[in-house]
Amino acid sequence: MSTLKEATLPEDVPTPVDFWFDPLCPWAWITSRWIMEVQEQRPIEVRWHVMSLAVLNEDKDIPEDYRRMLADAWGPVRVCVAAEQKYGPEVLGRLYTEMGTRRHHERQKFDRAFFEESLTAAGLDPALADAAESTGYDDAVRASHKDGIDRVGQEVGTPVIEVEGHAFFGPVVTPIPRGEAAVKLFDGVLAVASTPGFFELKRTRTEDPSFD
Repeated sequence: MSTLKEATLPEDVPTPVDFWFDPLCPWAWITSRWIMEVQEQRPIEVRWHVMSLAVLNEDKDIPEDYRRMLADAWGPVRVCVAAEQKYGPEVLGRLYTEMGTRRHHERQKFDRAFFEESLTAAGLDPALADAAESTGYDDAVRASHKDGIDRVGQEVGTPVIEVEGHAFFGPVVTPIPRGEAAVKLFDGVLAVASTPGFFELKRTRTEDPSFD
């Protein structure tokens, strides 16, 4: 099996891994911690992008309780886009980390205090919390979402990942793979994603997300 050490890029140039996330999703959070684990052990550079479960599901027939939950999904992605526009895309990774830690580990709500604390901890202007209530960022959210979703199609969720032209949804996994297990999963995912004509590999989820 080939590895990133055998990639076409020079050895001193990390391989870009583009990662589209919605801070609302606990499964995407687990996958994001996995890819950061891989980044510690392989020459990759994760580049973060926003996608939106609210946009993805706005025209779909979904349960009403899920639709109500998605009403909270706009705030965090708007704040992420506002931070990206002010500081550049390189700040998204650390802002996502601060948001995800508070949301998924500490069970905090998406309110103004949440956004101000996350922004401050990420070294960003807490006044960007205003963006959570502003529709002025929605076009940019939709554009970033479309960029990711166009690579894989509509019948997916978050996250979307692309490595060297091979895009896929997932992997959906719990708990967070660590160490050699993280790298083994990475190699396996790339092997199937880069296979011509490969589309789907799936089984029923039997566990809830675990953030240990």
